[in-house]
Amino acid sequence: MPDSLELLPWQYPKPFVCQWQITPEQIDHYNHVNNVAYVGQLERTAWAHSNALGLSIEQYQELDRGMAISRHEIDYLAAAVLGDTLGCATWIVACDNKLKLARQFQFIRLSDGLTMLKARTEFVCIALSSGKPKRMPKVFCDSYFNALLTPLTK
Repeated sequence: MPDSLELLPWQYPKPFVCQWQITPEQIDHYNHVNNVAYVGQLERTAWAHSNALGLSIEQYQELDRGMAISRHEIDYLAAAVLGDTLGCATWIVACDNKLKLARQFQFIRLSDGLTMLKARTEFVCIALSSGKPKRMPKVFCDSYFNALLTPLTK
């Protein structure tokens, strides 16, 4: 297995990657990771990437804006089990600089390089105070659009 998470067989170049060590509380009655744990890890990975781009929950709150999930598409390709460690990658694959943003995800088991999950999450910008759609502030546009996976890098 590669020494660096970035060297895993990712579907796209230049991923944002974090690690996820599977723990007992994430295991379900089938003895593999529960789907709710995967959804939680999708959220943690997205937040970690947003933070790395310079966007924090405090900024979201100050601006009264947030990126709310409007749709998840998840393909569970293999079952992770207790003790597995996964590399969790995300890319911003769409950003209209107005209301919408989409992320692609891929989770790979470090021990054998097997892709365990692929997912796409779509977001809409909302006013935190009302929950209603609102245009992205400039800092969102700058940060997210600049991190966009362009067709030339796919």
